[in-house]
Amino acid sequence: MTRTKILITGASAGLGAAMARDFAAQGRDLALCARRLDALESLRDELTAAHPGIKIAVRALDVDDHAAVPLVFAQLRDELGGLDRVIVNAGIGKGAPIGTGRADANLATATTNFVSALAQTEAALEIFRAHQGGHLVLVSSMSAVRGLPGTKAAYSASKAGLAALGEALTVEFAQSPIAVTTLLPGFIATDMAAKAGDARMVAPLEKGVAAMVRAIEQERIRACVPAWPWRLIDVVLPRLPRAVVARLG
Repeated sequence: MTRTKILITGASAGLGAAMARDFAAQGRDLALCARRLDALESLRDELTAAHPGIKIAVRALDVDDHAAVPLVFAQLRDELGGLDRVIVNAGIGKGAPIGTGRADANLATATTNFVSALAQTEAALEIFRAHQGGHLVLVSSMSAVRGLPGTKAAYSASKAGLAALGEALTVEFAQSPIAVTTLLPGFIATDMAAKAGDARMVAPLEKGVAAMVRAIEQERIRACVPAWPWRLIDVVLPRLPRAVVARLG
């Protein structure tokens, strides 16, 4: 099935903007939201100039404003004339060792990456239930595969929660016209990844996003992207001794 009307959160930069460019090149209509409206408007102008046949709607949205999420989603749905795919992509990568006086960073990470993702999921599925179909995409992380220590503890826990939500919804909607995909990206060349990972393991943005879009288009239930080396890491990481995992913090 070709999904022609796609909403992407966190679309002003990084993975969200890159996915928007890929889908625009395929002729899809897009609903883009993020906190920075000026960046969204620049992206809209870029994409409509390059692909004049598509429609792009943009709205400012702070996903941590949970009451605003369903309102903005509904506005974008109405402007586009429907939504058949929602990509829950907005996220942050703050973090500090727990108990070191930086609870603000860890609470912000947990809120945006899980609670706010849940708010987006609620809004998307309300639309899909009403229209009796749609494709929900949750952008988790390879950090969800194993609880990671130190500065990554809250981040990996938040992304594990999102992955668990994706699994639960996959089971719930298995016999329905609503599809659910959980993506687990490894290190892809964005500002967040540059701070988080070994440079030797960071995939170029174009390659990483192409893998994400391919998995989304295939509507895979769960996908580690790019496939190499992250499918292997998906198998190995849960089995590593804790002494080895301690060095990953």
